[in-house]
Amino acid sequence: MAEILIIGAGGVGNVVAHKCVQHPDVFSTVTLASRRIEKCEAIRDRKSIPIQTEQVNADKVGELEQLIQRVVPDIVINSALPGTNLPIMEACLSQGVHYVDTSAPEPDTTTYELFAYSHQLKFHSAFKEKNLTAVLSCGFAPGVTNIFCAHALKEHFDEIHYVDIVDCNGGDHGHPFATNFDPFTNIAEIIQPCMHFQEGKWIESEALKTFRSFPFPNIGTRKMVQMYHEELESLVAFLPDLKRIRFWMTFTDSYLQHLDAFRNIGLTGLAPIQHKGMEIVPLEFLKTLLPDPSELAPGYTGKTCIGCQIEGLSGGQWKRFFIYNICDHQASFRELGSQAISYTTGVPAMISAMLIAQGSWQKPGVHCCEQLNPSPFLEQLNRCGLPWVETEVEMTLNEDLKS
Repeated sequence: MAEILIIGAGGVGNVVAHKCVQHPDVFSTVTLASRRIEKCEAIRDRKSIPIQTEQVNADKVGELEQLIQRVVPDIVINSALPGTNLPIMEACLSQGVHYVDTSAPEPDTTTYELFAYSHQLKFHSAFKEKNLTAVLSCGFAPGVTNIFCAHALKEHFDEIHYVDIVDCNGGDHGHPFATNFDPFTNIAEIIQPCMHFQEGKWIESEALKTFRSFPFPNIGTRKMVQMYHEELESLVAFLPDLKRIRFWMTFTDSYLQHLDAFRNIGLTGLAPIQHKGMEIVPLEFLKTLLPDPSELAPGYTGKTCIGCQIEGLSGGQWKRFFIYNICDHQASFRELGSQAISYTTGVPAMISAMLIAQGSWQKPGVHCCEQLNPSPFLEQLNRCGLPWVETEVEMTLNEDLKS
């Protein structure tokens, strides 16, 4: 049994809290903390779930340390914004607590930084010396996509040469423009230069310029755009025979048209500007005008499909393999009051903490998901609401497809 502290009470925190409560045999007590305690109380009261609530500024190490001393958790799940990863890790290290998060930090929001994990990996020796485990980026993409690759290498391939991670939200929230998670984080990663790894080097290209079509199961063929995503970095280090890895995400035409307009007039800028004697960041201002992602859930319809198209050698034969999950927005809302993007991010984080609590993922140090045993994780993924499918396929993304 483990006591769990969840930091962050947005859409993902809501999912993590509910899913932890569903496993009282693993988590003896659940505490939810946020800068605004009323958000924690709203999650607690919506379905009367048995959690404790606390208030904390997750940017301040001292406040985090005091919170951990009050709650005395065994594991902290960080479901707040990725900019809080480093102070929460520092507090967990000083207080002797295991750590889980869902995405990589962005310490410098005015520039694009490829190697997103370097700041967190600096904690590896210190966590290892204290016999503590830190699991990085255990959402879905990144997270489950990494674990899919580890599973494929363990069970199906002798050598993995090509990986294409495909992420489709086939849902409709009814808004002309909205983001499914924090607008600043979402838009910032989309507009940055695209990067992928090929033949031993990183290749940069212009953002929102390379498109492919892909037949997503239960959704249909959708146009997707190539972009950089943090799991590419860690998977390059993990897969020794890799020749190329790319990340693709789908967007509606309406989304891309709005984003183009915002970019053209400077509303997606990351550098501060002067406005009537005040310093503002244009993208932060745009964020205040957009719907709160946690409020999209009630009217959301449709499904998501996220998976990995993998090609390589198995027993001397060429093999093409697709492993994926389908998640339904309305089903997520009926169960937890969340949309599918929050659901697919929160459930894996809870499973990671579960496996640490049970011992199968206790590995001192700081680790990305693919470095841990994929089998117990995937067993729990099926049981906890995110069933996955694996199949051999004939289609390849190695050939150019029509945009």
